[in-house]
Amino acid sequence: LIMNDDVDQIPHVQGLFLQQIPALRGFVLSLLGDFSVVDDVVQETFLMVTQKAGDFERGTNFRAWVWKIARFKSLQMRDKLSATRRMLSVEAVEALCAHEISEEGFVEAALRHLEPCLEGLGAKARLAVGLRYQQAHRPPEIARHMGWTTEAVHVALARARVALRDCVTRRMAAENA
Repeated sequence: LIMNDDVDQIPHVQGLFLQQIPALRGFVLSLLGDFSVVDDVVQETFLMVTQKAGDFERGTNFRAWVWKIARFKSLQMRDKLSATRRMLSVEAVEALCAHEISEEGFVEAALRHLEPCLEGLGAKARLAVGLRYQQAHRPPEIARHMGWTTEAVHVALARARVALRDCVTRRMAAENA
């Protein structure tokens, strides 16, 4: 429930939130390693931020506040998906979150490692990933473009996401070793 006193705070908080979306998407992706659920988690985070707008104190660290909410929403999504997908452990998510709040450049570092990891994918997987995540084509469109079945596109994208997540994780661990 949004209290009447909080209504004035909502546009301010929503405006700040919109500025955070690119970095927030990267943060959520780093926690879940699954492009297909990032937008759902960001949307759930936005709804919670709007609902809790009155809790935010102007002049405090907005990014840390939003990241905490996104962490909570990511853990909820992780729990929901863990029965059917390989997911990071809760401990790994917590460690990533602690690192993110203390270092603003964490997401940027993860995204920096993504490019060489993309280059490591096979040509067809790289094309499918580009069509899906850079050009926003849906799997049926990608299937028509590549001469694949829609199911083959889903499988290829799932494998590519796992490979990218593992590659970025390895490269970041090596960088921090």
